[in-house]
Amino acid sequence: MRPKRIYDPVHGFIELDGGEVALLSVPEVQRLRRLRQLGLAYLAYPSAEHSRFSHALGALAIGTRAFDALRLHSPEAFGSAEAAERRRRLLRAALLLHDVGHGPFSHACEAVLGVRHELRTEAILHRADVGAALAAIDVDADAALGLIVGAPDADPVLRELVSGPNLDADRMDYLLRDAYFTGVTGGTYDAAQLIASLRVLEVDGRPQLGVDGRGVVALESFVLARYMMFASVYFHHTTRAFERVLNEVLAVLWPDPRALDAIDEFLAWDDFRVLDDLRTLDDENARALRDRLTVYGLAAEFNAERDLHAFERCETALRVRWGDAVWADSQEQLLHRLPLGTAAAPTVRVRLTGRVVDARQASDLIAKLSGKAYWRKLFVRGDATTVEAARAICADIIGAGGHAPVA
Repeated sequence: MRPKRIYDPVHGFIELDGGEVALLSVPEVQRLRRLRQLGLAYLAYPSAEHSRFSHALGALAIGTRAFDALRLHSPEAFGSAEAAERRRRLLRAALLLHDVGHGPFSHACEAVLGVRHELRTEAILHRADVGAALAAIDVDADAALGLIVGAPDADPVLRELVSGPNLDADRMDYLLRDAYFTGVTGGTYDAAQLIASLRVLEVDGRPQLGVDGRGVVALESFVLARYMMFASVYFHHTTRAFERVLNEVLAVLWPDPRALDAIDEFLAWDDFRVLDDLRTLDDENARALRDRLTVYGLAAEFNAERDLHAFERCETALRVRWGDAVWADSQEQLLHRLPLGTAAAPTVRVRLTGRVVDARQASDLIAKLSGKAYWRKLFVRGDATTVEAARAICADIIGAGGHAPVA
């Protein structure tokens, strides 16, 4: 196929050679057009309709920029021009394919089917058409898979650019893209400065992706952007409430989750098919997803670890009143991966004058944001009157310092 230039609102023109266009054209990749990047977040942010297909292209684009910056500033880590070009080609293919194992509405699907998308990816990369398209650009399917799933024996620098844990192109793109399409300005970061600051550092005798000291502020903006997107978008109460409803709908659509174990059957499902099949379901949950009807109303939110006592008190009080109509949603996220307990665990290294240090030593802000952040919510299933009553109960408990008020 002929080379192609694709315009992207986040990264501008994205250049693909003929072999990459052929890989882009296989049905398994084209299916990503029918998977929303943000699942049900469009019910909270109406413009969040972008697909995993556009994200895959964006990850390829920003990952290539990162690779080229690394090669410029750390040429000793890339060997000959031919060897560097092979690694660049492998990286681009892996980033284009990194999300092909996702099912309808992504993580909600995984919760019902009980199979992580990385396992689906392995089966998909070994399908005949995908394998042939990879072979045509001289990319080994197992090498690409190793980068996507973070295999220990994969190229360490490319693995970090594809599958994390902190500076991967997947994250670099989805933060910018999701912020753009939701309008959450706090989700942006200084991508140009962060990429220009990337270096291949030697840590314990092994190459590791790191940051030059002049990029610390950009790294701080990156960590803050991730926090803001989790708080504002990924764990938004409307999104979480509809994901709960979707889980119940998918359990009806897929009464036997093992029926989707076969990769052909799994690939036959996408967001469009799920939404189309909702028309045949005549129950409250299906109507809620079709017409954006509220099923679970938010009673209270607790976004700090110190709120745990009040959270538990409120949950107990609500369950005494409404029983199983109460849903407690507890989410947590590591904002900056740390070596928790083992020296080999990942973190970000920063090269300061004459030494390489942990990012927490280079930035007080990152040190304070490192570790887990918590988002806990209490929902009640019912009409507006029920929700208001639940909110009043929680307000009384919170106002009493986390203790149930005396009757």
